[in-house]
Amino acid sequence: MVAMNIHIVYAHPSATSLNASLRDEAVKALDELGHQVTVSDLYAMNWKATADYDDLGPVEDGNFMAASGQAFEAGSLSADILAEQEKLLASDAILFQFPLWWFSMPAIMKGWVDRVLANGFGYGSGRGWKRYGDGRLAGKRAMAVVTTGAAEAHLSDRGVNGSFDDLMFPINHGIFFYTGMDVLPPLLIPSTVKFDEDDYAAAARRLREHLETLETTEPIAYRKQAGGDYDQSKRLKPGRERPGTTGFDLHIA
Repeated sequence: MVAMNIHIVYAHPSATSLNASLRDEAVKALDELGHQVTVSDLYAMNWKATADYDDLGPVEDGNFMAASGQAFEAGSLSADILAEQEKLLASDAILFQFPLWWFSMPAIMKGWVDRVLANGFGYGSGRGWKRYGDGRLAGKRAMAVVTTGAAEAHLSDRGVNGSFDDLMFPINHGIFFYTGMDVLPPLLIPSTVKFDEDDYAAAARRLREHLETLETTEPIAYRKQAGGDYDQSKRLKPGRERPGTTGFDLHIA
């Protein structure tokens, strides 16, 4: 096993929550496996969740995306953003741990994405910019650890909440893969409102098992934008899809 630098971006407001305990389990397991671990506990950091011009320093462009790129190039992004970007650059793998709220991540974590993955760092506006499998974060591994109050059946292909894989597509494909990272299948920890000690022990074991194989797990086979599967309009070319696939699954080779 090769020692890795692993950064955890964590979001839950309670220091005594199930999520906090699982975060501690993850840090302990990774440390015992010989990895170096850093954690951004967003609520404990009182992370500023809104991306605005206060983040950018002196910029001239009224287009916020372009202004963000100017600030990145000038090195004038706010200190908290720069610190998080350095953590990502120093990492071999990034874990997002959060409870599923309203079918997505908590707002404070979305604010971390909005601010840290800034123009020029996480994405770019130029025609030559590489995305979906390429980019500044290419080669790093990413995985989400997600707790839900809903039962696993509720998040299945016929479940009332929709498929968990579909719910995770905006994060897995639209954040992790968009910025170039290799995306590992997410870990779902369901039915947490009914947890007892045995349930928690089982969840902690599953978490450790996922962490033990962090460097060897096969990533989701998302199609690279520049891999030849898409035409000039960025539409999947006819005949490239697997038989019977539709929707988000079209983008898995």
